Amino acid sequence: MADNENDLLDYEEDDEQAPIGGDLSNNQANNNGTVNDTKKAGYVSIHSSGFRDFLLKPELLRAIVQHECIPQAILGMDILCQAKSGMGKTAVFVLATLQQLDPVDGQISVLVMCHTRELAFQISKEYERFSKYMPSIRVAVFFGGLTITNDEKVLRMNPPHIVVGTPGRILALIRNKKLNLKNIKHFILDECDKMLEQLDMRRDVQEIFKATPHEKQVMMFSATLSKDIRPVCKKFMQDPMEVYVDETKLTLHGLQQYYVKLKDSEKNRKLFQILDDLEFNQ
Repeated sequence: MADNENDLLDYEEDDEQAPIGGDLSNNQANNNGTVNDTKKAGYVSIHSSGFRDFLLKPELLRAIVQHECIPQAILGMDILCQAKSGMGKTAVFVLATLQQLDPVDGQISVLVMCHTRELAFQISKEYERFSKYMPSIRVAVFFGGLTITNDEKVLRMNPPHIVVGTPGRILALIRNKKLNLKNIKHFILDECDKMLEQLDMRRDVQEIFKATPHEKQVMMFSATLSKDIRPVCKKFMQDPMEVYVDETKLTLHGLQQYYVKLKDSEKNRKLFQILDDLEFNQ
């Protein structure tokens, strides 16, 4: 969820490198024993002590991607995920959006875009498959190569709750005032690098993005995500959870960890106090 849509216009600014660790001398303990950790850009990595050295089978890495992403996605967190094809990325956003979806007649809540009509069709079929026992949910797919009047008829006669499509056709429907995105709650780009690396398609995505509400969940997925394109992706997002999977490595960003120094006898009391005082979502 981008803070400032104007930032989307500035793709050239350098992505600031967030410090991984902090100076321990800056951490001050208060009277309750809580360590006041200066906010450090907020990410942790799971690497040598986690999955990097395990040489895991692809089937296991696939499960890890879904295990790490789906709970956060269901909570509405923005997600930026890079993992090769076959890791189950599609299931992450399909399941997460279906779980959160509260269908309202005449309102489109989910928009998924990808760069080819073949992928758009495939994603729409995945939505239909997973929503088989959710008969009230309607899915529509729009892409070029077919007459736009058929798409306009679908939107008029049987408006969907979930729209999947290519940026060119989606933007054409918006400009024709046939597609209303004012109720979008979930904005997803699959193979996001393919759309954001091409300047003309990036402009289409940006114009579509601006037609959606400011408050929404943004999720982006790709098999290849270069370091140059990552800051471009994050301009559309608000503090995303980042998941990057290589052949045998999983790295997570966007998770914050805190700790409190306590004696054993104080732990339960402090836990109850934290649960009473803090707003938390996981």
